[in-house]
Amino acid sequence: MEQRVSMVTLGVADLDRSRRFYEDGLGWKRANKEDGIVFFQLPGAVLGLWSAASLAEEVGLGEASTGFGGIALAYNARSREAVDEVLTEAEAAGARILKPAAETFWGGYSGYFCDPDGHPWEVAFNPFWSLDAAGMVTLSP
Repeated sequence: MEQRVSMVTLGVADLDRSRRFYEDGLGWKRANKEDGIVFFQLPGAVLGLWSAASLAEEVGLGEASTGFGGIALAYNARSREAVDEVLTEAEAAGARILKPAAETFWGGYSGYFCDPDGHPWEVAFNPFWSLDAAGMVTLSP
């Protein structure tokens, strides 16, 4: 298996509400027109939004559960100031701030928000990694 992640699918309670949060609230561009699922093209991967019940059935888990699933998504910002800007934008779009941005133990700056379905997102500036013009992150050697 090649070392990569091609797609992340978030199970959501209300597809239209989640689409509005990402598309209208955060300004992301939807990449498909089909009903029942929403795709956003990211640098090097795809983010999908799909009914939580349908996703749970698809993967064979039965009932969709709520609560922390042991995973957080991350958005790497280009500066500390951009972290604050993204958290403000997310909150204005309807996100709940879980942890305001602060200096981290590892030398960066980050905070967390939850989307309307409770998926946690870290917004971080990591001075040890680089971002290219398209937003692709590169780990420093």
